[in-house]
Amino acid sequence: MNKIERALKRTTDTKDLIIGPGVVSRTASMFQKLFPGQSAIIIADTNTWEVAGKAVLQSLEEASVPHVEPFVFDDPELYAEWKFVEQLKARLSGLDVIAIAVGSGVINDLTKYTSHILGRKYMCVGTAASMDGYTAYGASITKDGNKQTFSCPAPYGFVMDPVIAAAAPKELAASGYADLIAKIPAGADWMLADAVGAEAIDQFGWDLVQDGLRESLSAPAAVHEGDIEMTEKLSEGLLMSGFAMQAIHSSRPASGTEHQFSHCWDMENLAYPNGKHVSHGFKVGIGTLASTASLEFLLSKDIENLDIDKCVDAWKSWPEMEEEIRTVFAGKPGHLARGLEETKGKYVDKDGLRRQLEALKAAWPELKERIREQIIPLSEVYENLKLVGAPYEPEMICVDRARMRKTFSYIPYMRSRFTNIDIVYRLGLMDELTEKLFGKGGIWEVK
Repeated sequence: MNKIERALKRTTDTKDLIIGPGVVSRTASMFQKLFPGQSAIIIADTNTWEVAGKAVLQSLEEASVPHVEPFVFDDPELYAEWKFVEQLKARLSGLDVIAIAVGSGVINDLTKYTSHILGRKYMCVGTAASMDGYTAYGASITKDGNKQTFSCPAPYGFVMDPVIAAAAPKELAASGYADLIAKIPAGADWMLADAVGAEAIDQFGWDLVQDGLRESLSAPAAVHEGDIEMTEKLSEGLLMSGFAMQAIHSSRPASGTEHQFSHCWDMENLAYPNGKHVSHGFKVGIGTLASTASLEFLLSKDIENLDIDKCVDAWKSWPEMEEEIRTVFAGKPGHLARGLEETKGKYVDKDGLRRQLEALKAAWPELKERIREQIIPLSEVYENLKLVGAPYEPEMICVDRARMRKTFSYIPYMRSRFTNIDIVYRLGLMDELTEKLFGKGGIWEVK
């Protein structure tokens, strides 16, 4: 039994997945197997219609699968935005059909959520190795100016041809690579959360993401050049991450500190000067650099000889913590509301902190070696992002050094998920780490 077959035994939503050269021609046979006797509709945009939509239609016609006229978004500003959900819902609501999403993140999320609100399953033909959300539950949709994750099932079936993915615009695979390399520090975060008793490692979810991860990340230059074999490996790594999230009903296997930078920038509608949104992977890639730097900082600390009493004495009561959060997020009501709610979710009192730090101190001699083996050195992460064509400096996603430092100050409060930044914060080392990153001689020195 291969990795995909093992994963499918545990996934709650996805029942079939095929990946390989030429497999788009098998879309109809998967559709007939998963949705016997039902009619299909292809959902695509003008680009994905050309690269895969026509081939999907040919597959349906050759297999005599009943289908209606494809729905092709032709808006050049197509984005995972609520008005496009409304457009798709208007088209689908009067039809008794199952949607086949043909595209990458935007088309998949729009089709995923619209199918869900209509009470239907759907399947997807992926056209780019651009993110891990294909096989994950939930859809990221911007509504009322805020990017939100709406709960909805992953596709019932999934098809991907790496030949098509390798020929996609280079920034898509670069974004996917950045999203996948994020799983390295996210894994270290999970080790730390497990060690202090905040969130135990689920071995199945861990293995789905981490087994083979280094191989999927091993050739960034080849991915950039459109190498089919390495694009397939990248695609598999991303799909396994989505499966892991499905299997344990949590994004923990695929998301840590680095994703909290992306969440923060999502709330601030980070975009390029032309108004185009910065891709999820590119935001996460910069977050991965910050998370890796933080982990390397922790590894340099003498935690075996940690003065736990000193840390506990300095620990704030919840009212004091709340006051601190209000100061940090002054003038940012959305961030403030999120920060108060999320921080409350992981706050512990002094006794709880003592237990966490005692567990960390006891585990550290062995844990630090496991973390050292887990992470990719910062210089190598930087180089790999560069080779794959992803941003490797905050300015490349329109975040200047001062804004990067400000975002960094928000991270302890952005999510209830326990990460390496929570260790830094609990040890009272945030100021020292901030100075190391953004002070004189730091990797992002603010001048």
